[in-house]
Amino acid sequence: MRTYSLLTLILIGALLLTGCASGQAFAQTPGTPASEGTPRTLSVTGTGKSYLEPDIAYIYIGVHTENAEAGKAVTENTTRSQKVIEALKKFNIADKDIQTTNFSIYPQQQFDSQGKVTGVIYVVDNTVYVALRDLSKIGELLDAVVNAGANNISGITFDVEDKSAALSEARAAAMADARRQAEELAKAAGVTLGEIMNISTYASIPTPYPIYAGRGGGDVTMLSPVPISPGQTILQVDVSVTYALK
Repeated sequence: MRTYSLLTLILIGALLLTGCASGQAFAQTPGTPASEGTPRTLSVTGTGKSYLEPDIAYIYIGVHTENAEAGKAVTENTTRSQKVIEALKKFNIADKDIQTTNFSIYPQQQFDSQGKVTGVIYVVDNTVYVALRDLSKIGELLDAVVNAGANNISGITFDVEDKSAALSEARAAAMADARRQAEELAKAAGVTLGEIMNISTYASIPTPYPIYAGRGGGDVTMLSPVPISPGQTILQVDVSVTYALK
C-alpha cells in the first residue's frame, strides 16, 4: 500500500480546490470578453443663461475716527454713526436691513521719520451692512451718509433677491443645449441616443464686486449724488449629461 506524507496530502487538496474554483468561474462566463456588456455612452455639457435686472444693493458703510484719547475717539465715532443711521432711516430702510458688522477700537503707535515711537492714537471703526431695495435712490443715499459722517464705503454689491425663476429658466436652457449637442454628435457618428444615464449641474452665481470704495480720515462732503448704474446680472447654469447609445 502506498503512503503519503501529510505535506503531500495538503498540496494535493489545495490543487484540487484551485481547479474546482477555476472551473466554476469559467463556467459562469464561458468565452465572454472582458469588455463585453460595458454600455456605450456619450457625454456632453450644456449651458443656459438668464439675464436679470438687479433689484437690491448691499453696501458696507463705516465711520472711522482717530484721537489721542480713547474716549474722545469713541464719542466722535458714536455721534457720527448715529447721524449716519438717521440719514439711512430717511430712505425708509427697515431696521432688519441695517446690520452692524464691525465695531473695533485699538491703539496705534505713531513714529517719527527715524522710526522712533512718538505717541499713541486710538482708532475706532464702526461699520454697518445695509440692504437698499430702491435702487433709484442709491446715489442720493451715498451722498446723504457721507455728508452725515460716513468716511469708509467699502463696496456696493448689486443682486437679485429671488433667483428661483431665473435658475429654472437657465436649467431648462442648459438641458436643451445639451440635448441639441448630443443629437448632432450622435447623427455625425451614425448612432442613436438612448436614455439619460447621468446628470450633474453647476450654477454660476454672480460674485460681489466693489463699485464705490474709499476711506477718509476726516470729514468728507459730497457736492452731488454719486452716479451709480446697477447694470445687468448674468446667471449661468452648466449641466453635464451622459446618454446611452443604442
